[in-house]
Amino acid sequence: MTYSPNPARYTSMEYRRCGTSGLKLPALSLGLWHNFGHVDTLANAREMLRYAFDAGITHFDLANNYGPPPGAAEENFGKILKEDFQGYRDELIISTKAGYKMWEGPYGDWGSKKYLVSSLDQSLNRMGLDYVDIFYHHRPDPDTPLEETMATLDLVVRQGKALYVGISNYKPEEAAQAFEILRRLGTPCLIHQPKYSMLERWVEDGLLDLLEQEGVGCIPFSPLAQGLLTDKYLQGIPTDSRAAKSHGNLQRDAVTDERIAQIQELNQLAQGRGQSLAQMALAWLLKDERISSVLIGASSVAQLADSLQSLANTRFSDQELRQIDAILKQQTS
Repeated sequence: MTYSPNPARYTSMEYRRCGTSGLKLPALSLGLWHNFGHVDTLANAREMLRYAFDAGITHFDLANNYGPPPGAAEENFGKILKEDFQGYRDELIISTKAGYKMWEGPYGDWGSKKYLVSSLDQSLNRMGLDYVDIFYHHRPDPDTPLEETMATLDLVVRQGKALYVGISNYKPEEAAQAFEILRRLGTPCLIHQPKYSMLERWVEDGLLDLLEQEGVGCIPFSPLAQGLLTDKYLQGIPTDSRAAKSHGNLQRDAVTDERIAQIQELNQLAQGRGQSLAQMALAWLLKDERISSVLIGASSVAQLADSLQSLANTRFSDQELRQIDAILKQQTS
């Protein structure tokens, strides 16, 4: 059946300016890290993308290695894009990244000019696009000069293969150097994508202040701490969870009895706000005006709909914030 987007899709979503740029992003963006590979159901992926766009989510975030297998998420996204969103490309923000291992040999990883240019060309081919809106360097490379990596980001913008560039997983001192190089080259950094959640707050030690000072946007990934900040682990480790299978980024030893007690307390606070734990965790990030958008994942339309409910209440009283901090400061090891 031919897809016709919801004509009221822009009425309920909040759009935030990305740093000091002219670009606005939806408060929630959809990441295709999981559930969009060849091992997943294409019909479910299509349903989630349609639902997201109907709800005003205009930003879809990918990377060269998302799958499995690597590249599969871009291939599937490209197929759905062609079949369902053909006339809506100019309403979409599509991003991809390169920086982790994508193919064998010395040119398929990290941050060399050879790798980044080749990877972006492959990504564009998989998605059937002439350009992406944002191209990220996915992680710092300890061996390639930062000047080479940043000059390559500048190059792909000048070639018309990307409109904006960003970085991901860069610590404050690394980010500051990258921003200075890009500014000197004439292609300012648009956005930084760090891992940030209630349970992982390293970005508060200088990075958020730096982004504000530099006029760079921030889009946290893993805002639910790989599922820990949902109702999934409130009673322990389910047999079908990532922690039980020990794959992905969530290991069993991260789900201690102390951590479970902690998220149970957070859940009680969320219930008092009329939210689920996941909704409160997303709202907690969005309370900060320096956050341009929060990158969510989803395995179903129902999960996506639940995340969107977080937008109904992103305000926290001083007392609530003190309670959250007190809970999070409890010993968890």
